Amino acid sequence: MINHQLALLKREVWEHRSIWLTPVAIAIVVTLGVLAMLMFASGFAAELDIAIFGAQNIAGDAERQAILTGFFLGTSWLFIIALAILTIFYCLDSLYAERKDKSILFWRSLPVTDAETVISKLITAIIIIPLVTVLGIIATHLVNLIVTSIWVSMKGADGGMLIWGSVALFDNWMAAFIVVLASGIWMSPFIGWFLLVSAYTKRSPLLMAFMPPILIGLLEGIILRTHFFAENVLARGDGLPIFRSADIDNFFDKEEWRVAEGATSLLEHLDVMQFLTSSGMWAGVLICGLLSTGAIYVRRYRGES
Repeated sequence: MINHQLALLKREVWEHRSIWLTPVAIAIVVTLGVLAMLMFASGFAAELDIAIFGAQNIAGDAERQAILTGFFLGTSWLFIIALAILTIFYCLDSLYAERKDKSILFWRSLPVTDAETVISKLITAIIIIPLVTVLGIIATHLVNLIVTSIWVSMKGADGGMLIWGSVALFDNWMAAFIVVLASGIWMSPFIGWFLLVSAYTKRSPLLMAFMPPILIGLLEGIILRTHFFAENVLARGDGLPIFRSADIDNFFDKEEWRVAEGATSLLEHLDVMQFLTSSGMWAGVLICGLLSTGAIYVRRYRGES
């Protein structure tokens, strides 16, 4: 079973190159954007000297860390958006494509069950793609830190202190890992639904995946005058219960108007236990299991076309 799963997971990565090509493309775009920003900033020599002097001699460690954390958050969200789009298209194509190109006949000739195949695709969507995304985030951060520190050093400042000495790498990366993985688990009901649609539909999997939920939400609003489905299903992505409530008043030290100690720690704003004990999370996992079971059943008895 384990050996089969490892082989099937390798198959998914080999067959769906977008799993790793998408983070690479985002990393290249972000790095080119940073280079363009640095080149643009170099055109303002006087203002740049004042900014570097202030960052090096006036701003504290917390202020410098806040700036770099903001940069990390901005680039990380690009990867998360790409992760969501990639996961949707991967799930909808994973079981549909093998029937379309008849490769399902080959895979059914191997000693691999339908359950193992669907589970491998579920693991890929919920775990493998998020992990590859986190690796892309880490690699992008490292490349841009190196580029920025070299640029700062060329301007006569201490790149080691301003850049490497002012960034909480473990805090940023661990927070990215937790949020990305938690997002995959939280959105698992949609992943199970996409796999079920991919296993069943004969054509237009994207349309068949989104049309029924949208129609249900519209009909509920028109006929029942309620919005339960829209608020609890369609808007599920807005309610990830892992973030602590943010209080902007606690971000600054009111007496000195400086960034408060620990305010820029991303891990401080996450509550893993709140997520793990959330009834919404476990209900989502249960629904994902039921929908994935349906995908296994459909794949087993569905025709090859």
